[in-house]
Amino acid sequence: MNIDDMVMVSIDDHVVEPADIFEKHFPKSLMDQAPKLTANPRNPNVQAWLFQDTVVGSSGLNAVVSWPKKEWGMDPTGYEEMRPGVYDMDLRVRDMDANGTLAATLFATFPGFAGTHLAALPDKKLSLAACQAFNDWVVGEVPDTHPGRFMPLGIIPFFDPDESVKEIHRLAAMGCRSISIPETPYGSGYPDFKSGYWDPMFAACVEHGIVLSLHIGGGFSLVKRPEGFNLDDMMVLTPLISTIAANDVLLSGVFKKFPDLRFAMSEGGVGWVAPWLDRVERHIDNQSEWLGSSFLPKGMTATDVWRKNFLACYITEPSGLSNRDRLGIDTIAWECDYPHSDSTWPNSPEWLKAELDAANCTDEEIDKITFGNVARFFNWDPFKHIPREQATVGALRARAKDVDTTETSKQEYRRRYELEHSS
Repeated sequence: MNIDDMVMVSIDDHVVEPADIFEKHFPKSLMDQAPKLTANPRNPNVQAWLFQDTVVGSSGLNAVVSWPKKEWGMDPTGYEEMRPGVYDMDLRVRDMDANGTLAATLFATFPGFAGTHLAALPDKKLSLAACQAFNDWVVGEVPDTHPGRFMPLGIIPFFDPDESVKEIHRLAAMGCRSISIPETPYGSGYPDFKSGYWDPMFAACVEHGIVLSLHIGGGFSLVKRPEGFNLDDMMVLTPLISTIAANDVLLSGVFKKFPDLRFAMSEGGVGWVAPWLDRVERHIDNQSEWLGSSFLPKGMTATDVWRKNFLACYITEPSGLSNRDRLGIDTIAWECDYPHSDSTWPNSPEWLKAELDAANCTDEEIDKITFGNVARFFNWDPFKHIPREQATVGALRARAKDVDTTETSKQEYRRRYELEHSS
């Protein structure tokens, strides 16, 4: 397959919410209590959201795309310093074109990847309103404005199961294909998956064919590290969180209750899956008789459940592809992770194609990994609005030749922002 003929759909991209999101979508009756932009107390030169007397800002690693690497860091940053495609969806689509990316999901920033920031705030009525406002934008406005470019992914007020079920039904009517929930909810102070707490939400997702996306992040506290460890340590160990999350789900018994429930392991990579499946299979064979373990649907192995109910994704992982037969080729998908520090933008096609070729993937396997598995798993038609011949890397890049993808400093972005907003 020629690189220009690939079709690329990212299962995991992120967005920094635009400044007017709550002005447009928060209930008018509560507007005086809506999230508002204010000076970030850690750096007054950039803005942060103030909501329920809590300040939530964006760190540099959330928006590093096109910055020189020497400027990366965890310090607060604002719209002035970001590449505009981070928060402006018209320009995001242009950046996707330049990268040859047909479509992507958008994980939240201000609410937390799975709404965990909102869940931690005291006034749950206001948190519910913020959750719904975000969904009205990310599931309603954005995909409607850019048909075929975004797979709608929302969040739910998981702190209230009844309201969550209502929101799932509402999201389904809007065309939502996935919701993001905490990958290890007990790490955020909520019941685990085997508790029954999540069952009403799981039932609603199965009813509407909605995938649950488990993005790494909320479970970092479960991996105990020595005092004084640095950020490198945790970033390298992130696949451990997905291993824990998948193990929690598999052993919880939820697939006996909901055999059609589906989970996407967002940003967890794929290399951990094969040895984990080997270990689970060995455990069941060797230990289940005396332990009385019975957590899988009757007649199904752990591998069977993995291949039916899970989807793993990776950014760049050459060795992971070598185990694709063990995982099942239908369980692997690609992600870009724009605009985070792990992203391969604007050279994702080159990175991806080189690894696929090195693993001797066939054209059929390439299609599955780059878009087909996502389309099937999320029940989303990538060519409903855009014909395949216009959806390829080559076709998308051809219409984005004017997009500047060169390295650009925060200072330069600030200069351009201030110039544009000076009138």
